[in-house]
Amino acid sequence: MTTAADIMHPGAQWIPADETLDRAAQLMRELDIGALPVADPQDPNERMCGIITDRDIVVGCIASGHDPAQVTAGELCKGTPRWISTEASVDDVLQEMESNQIRRLPVIDGNKRLVGMISEADLAHHLTDDQLAQFVERVYA
Repeated sequence: MTTAADIMHPGAQWIPADETLDRAAQLMRELDIGALPVADPQDPNERMCGIITDRDIVVGCIASGHDPAQVTAGELCKGTPRWISTEASVDDVLQEMESNQIRRLPVIDGNKRLVGMISEADLAHHLTDDQLAQFVERVYA
């Protein structure tokens, strides 16, 4: 059985909740990524408290007239963060992403630490054309 650990992009980077959005944008540019999990720097286990995307920064901060140098990643995070275990099957990954209409999914190990990220591109390499078409239809509906 193919698992989340098999298809994830390993070594995902996270950003502390108290870091500013301008730094988050710089980190996204440096890493050539569009999303960063956000971790609580006060938590010794570095547990994820959310995720921010480049679109969140543009729409939720800049387009709303806020200064990204004054708004933190933690302030922009909303809702309960979604994640999946390294042991989850590809079907579980699809279900989580489709049911929550998300395009990126952090992967957490048994110790609840961030170990990777699954994106649409990662899925595309492991799904049939029919599965991929169904995924796109459900996530973008």
